[in-house]
Amino acid sequence: MSVKPNVLILRAPGTNCDHETAFAFERAGGNTQSVHINQLLETPAIVNEFQILCLPGGFSYGDDIAAGRILASQLKGDLANVIGEFHASEKLVLGICNGFQVLIKSGFLLPPDEKGLPATLCWNDSGRFVDRWVHLKTDGEKCHFLNGIENLYLPIAHAEGKFVARHESILDALQDNQQLAIKYCNPDGQNGQVVFPHNPNGSQRHVAGLCDTTGRILGLMPHPERHIEPTHHPQWTRQEVGEKGDGLVIFENAIRFFG
Repeated sequence: MSVKPNVLILRAPGTNCDHETAFAFERAGGNTQSVHINQLLETPAIVNEFQILCLPGGFSYGDDIAAGRILASQLKGDLANVIGEFHASEKLVLGICNGFQVLIKSGFLLPPDEKGLPATLCWNDSGRFVDRWVHLKTDGEKCHFLNGIENLYLPIAHAEGKFVARHESILDALQDNQQLAIKYCNPDGQNGQVVFPHNPNGSQRHVAGLCDTTGRILGLMPHPERHIEPTHHPQWTRQEVGEKGDGLVIFENAIRFFG
């Protein structure tokens, strides 16, 4: 029997999706441990015990400056080398909602250039918090978390989820490199003209998730940990929804990567 991968669930003041995320990884076959950011800052070598690092959703540090900004600054300023070495050793990193905001604002998904970050996540076009379920289409050829996945139906819950790039050329490059890994789409699975509420925040190119150049780091605004069981589906009593929730496959792919 193969050894189960160890998953580090990194939490900070305001994180509130760590238990659900741990459940999802355990349901997929992993071992999980919740680690506070202060523990990691005190003993960075903790990460060596794990194969997967996950930054779950929530409101780290209350989004007091901007969503994910404070935790991103801690990772970039104090743990960049540690996480860089973790990733370089063929391990996986997942950021969900606030975790995606942290990854992109710390530069782990899109390294800054001389002008700063080439893309970011900002306020939804609606100017308000949006909580709903969305249809998603994937480009999973590069991203290891998305192997075998074409479409997803997952919930979102955020106020700052609009993906914006500095220039169209950046979006073109990301598209050509298959890094625009998850996009909002219409209920029919098409992502040509996708407007609110199907693109719930106004993201450019309808981007809902982004992977790095290796496909081993994924950040996404939707919450896969909230659609693990069939009964999580909002219409599970009225539709045939399958034997497991759409989000579970993302976690299974992560565990299977080490199989």
